[in-house]
Amino acid sequence: MLNLDYRDARPIYEQVRDGLRRLMVSGIIQEGEQLPTVRAMATNLAINPNTIQRAYELLEAEGYVSSVPGKGSFAAPHHQVDSARRDGLLRVFDDTATELMFLGLSADALSQRLSKLDGGVRQ
Repeated sequence: MLNLDYRDARPIYEQVRDGLRRLMVSGIIQEGEQLPTVRAMATNLAINPNTIQRAYELLEAEGYVSSVPGKGSFAAPHHQVDSARRDGLLRVFDDTATELMFLGLSADALSQRLSKLDGGVRQ
């Protein structure tokens, strides 16, 4: 499910957070699906449960995860994702698109790539 890279400069909790976010965005983890318990994921990855708990808390703060006391953590509906996260991603997108256009990619080529992505992203 998740792969950790101990040579990566990012802390493990960030790798877990980013890996889970990627699984949700790609549709592998569906909206409303229950995430593994903190203990189960920590055991599976052979890391401290506090590391998993921190990743879950960050995902919840961003709106990707909803926690229900006594029930667990669940992939949240898309509309709950924090607007600051969305705005930050749009800034990165704008910067990336600007650089790609500087490197010779046309706006039409970018649009075609977005159209391909749109077919694979859940609405």
